[in-house]
Amino acid sequence: MSDTTDSNGSSYGTGTADADGATARTGSTAAGGPGSEPASGPGSTEEATEAAAQSQLSTAPVEEAPSGPKLSLFGWLRWFWRQLTSMRVALLLLLLLSLASVPGSLIPQRNASPFRVAEFLQNNPKLGPVYDKLQLFDVYSSVWFSAIYLLLFVSLIGCIVPRTWQFVGQLRAKPPKAPSRLKRMPAYTTWRTEAEPAEVLGGARKLLRGRRFRVADGEGSVSAEKGYLRELGNLCFHLALIVMLVAFAVGQLWSVEGGKLVVKGGGFANTLTQYDDIKSGALYDYDDLDGFGFTLEEFHSSFEESGPERGTPRDFRADISYWEGADGPEKKASIEVNKPLTVGSSKVYLLGHGYAPVVTVKDGKGDVAFRGPVPFLPQDGDPNLTSQGVVKVTDYQDAKGKKEQLGFVGIFTPTYGIDEVRGPHSTFPGMKYPAIFLSAYRGNLGIDTGLPQSVYQLNQRGMEPFETEDGDILRQSLRPGETMKLPDGAGSLTFERVERWATFQISQKPASGWALGGALVAIGGLAASLFLQRRRVWVRAYADEDGRTVVEMASLGRSESAKVPEELGTLAERLRADSAPLPPAPEANDAVPERGDAAGPDDTSGNNDSVGPSADDDGPRRS
Repeated sequence: MSDTTDSNGSSYGTGTADADGATARTGSTAAGGPGSEPASGPGSTEEATEAAAQSQLSTAPVEEAPSGPKLSLFGWLRWFWRQLTSMRVALLLLLLLSLASVPGSLIPQRNASPFRVAEFLQNNPKLGPVYDKLQLFDVYSSVWFSAIYLLLFVSLIGCIVPRTWQFVGQLRAKPPKAPSRLKRMPAYTTWRTEAEPAEVLGGARKLLRGRRFRVADGEGSVSAEKGYLRELGNLCFHLALIVMLVAFAVGQLWSVEGGKLVVKGGGFANTLTQYDDIKSGALYDYDDLDGFGFTLEEFHSSFEESGPERGTPRDFRADISYWEGADGPEKKASIEVNKPLTVGSSKVYLLGHGYAPVVTVKDGKGDVAFRGPVPFLPQDGDPNLTSQGVVKVTDYQDAKGKKEQLGFVGIFTPTYGIDEVRGPHSTFPGMKYPAIFLSAYRGNLGIDTGLPQSVYQLNQRGMEPFETEDGDILRQSLRPGETMKLPDGAGSLTFERVERWATFQISQKPASGWALGGALVAIGGLAASLFLQRRRVWVRAYADEDGRTVVEMASLGRSESAKVPEELGTLAERLRADSAPLPPAPEANDAVPERGDAAGPDDTSGNNDSVGPSADDDGPRRS
């Protein structure tokens, strides 16, 4: 039964059935009152009381736990926007962007080295496909890296736009009026002068404007504020980050970069087929390559000849002749390390150098099968330029006219040396005693399979070595002018001379200037936000009962700094010297007012200069 209420507001409880089916009425009324059943049997009063308590508990409304207002879709979007544009989330996104760049440095990337990626997949059949699905071979173009990048971009914009409008409003607003009690400021000083209040305020106004404060007049006071460059530097720092992010994105999407090894006397034309390796952004069109070319005329290098720094490079320079366009005039130029050649929107950098032995290979018939320079690449970490290379001869026939292919694997040393541990090696990077150490092979080089292979490595799967009469692999060291004879009249190889080669990097990166400018502005803005301080200065002047002018000065900084009271002291000294001088000192026979008199302690010596909060109005105000 549900509760009911009579006209007087009395409440009645619900009925409960006992085991015999009889109904007992319990309520808020006392036993024997209106609507109550007569009590019968021992303990009926206690039972009725207990039943009444249970009835009140069962009919009392259940209180629900307090809950906040439910957010609508717009409310959730606004909450998410506020979280995204907070400084905490921006720093977190910067950290995530840094961490997301780590795999791109440790794992080979397809756009930079597709051969290393293919080798990784071949050597790691289980881990490689997992990396591929996670886009770890394409980190900087992956979905997750782009998401972090875009969220950081949006976060910076959402943070800087409202702060910019707030800063503009602060620039347009006047400095706040002087507080009623300046002595409560962290830096405070006061003195008396015989100058008029208007004269003191005029001098203070001139002084503060001369110190590049923004000044506003108040009632008997002057307010000044300085240090807006701090917030401006903060805004410039965030704007510079946005510029750098945009420049980085543009540079990645519309950039192109390739390398080319050029032997002395050889040339290069800026077309796609001329590159040894090339990579570009997702939106770059190779038709936009700048039309130019160059020829390597001479390469110059010098090394330290003696002393503890023997072999240290001193100078590298590539002398070239280049042209722009199909009919452009030929020009001379020199490319050095960190001094690239700029042609149009492209830059040509000098990256490396080495040696290219010039060899002549004759077949079994005595005809020349190959002649020319063969670049040998320096071994990693060898400052003396011990180099490895391969001579590949595709057009060859033996003494019986059988067509085959030859391969010579060798080591070139610009200054020859040999020992039992290292074998043939170079002892100096300069060409003092050049020599080449070769092993000869015959068979199928595998260049006709359609699979790419390096010109600096020999695939020995289809090759077999030439052997000497003793059954050993044919090996021989050669000096310029010497010849290596192949067994059974199979031909010969003659080491003619040595040429120089240089590697060049041709890059076209838009928005590089924007990125550099953004970095410089970011450094300047960060320095301004760290080393500048926003502070306010107030000057109040009024006449006391004795007709003298009381001057009060106070300063407040947005952060604690020892320079705030120092600056206030300097301003006070300047104001006393220019517009509010101290009164003359009293004569020796003049009465000195007691502490607490109306004249105050400032009249004791005529100079009660103090900086800092005061304990009372009449005592000396010292910090």
